[in-house]
Amino acid sequence: MRSCVWSAAPLVGILVVVAGFVGPRIMKHAPLQNNGNVMIDEILSRDLKARLDKGDQPVLLDVREPEEVAIVRLPGSIHIPMGEVPGRLHELDPDKEIIVYCHHGVRSLRVAQFLAQRDFSHVVNLTGGIDAWALEVEPEMRRY
Repeated sequence: MRSCVWSAAPLVGILVVVAGFVGPRIMKHAPLQNNGNVMIDEILSRDLKARLDKGDQPVLLDVREPEEVAIVRLPGSIHIPMGEVPGRLHELDPDKEIIVYCHHGVRSLRVAQFLAQRDFSHVVNLTGGIDAWALEVEPEMRRY
């Protein structure tokens, strides 16, 4: 695994200020670089395949849209579209390893940062998303 950096700015929680009262901060202090970017572990498709073949059972979280999932998906994955993740956090176990994926790995990296900031202890992004999986692991898999 390797670490990847993505700007945390879009994921920083919005503080609610009502009549001078600032609401409590609910985000975890995720590992940050000096520039304030959240560090997220990444895994290559071939490395994930090797782990799955050995019997590892991380949670595979697919954050693509329903029409994308209808084209192709990884078996056993949980589907929660990126925009629905904040309202569906209760469906995920913060103590389990969660490997997040999307089409090319950009949306999933943002979701991984979001989860890491909210006390999810082991969140990993699938580098290159399901497209990289199709290229490196399952060349017969449909691509879009």
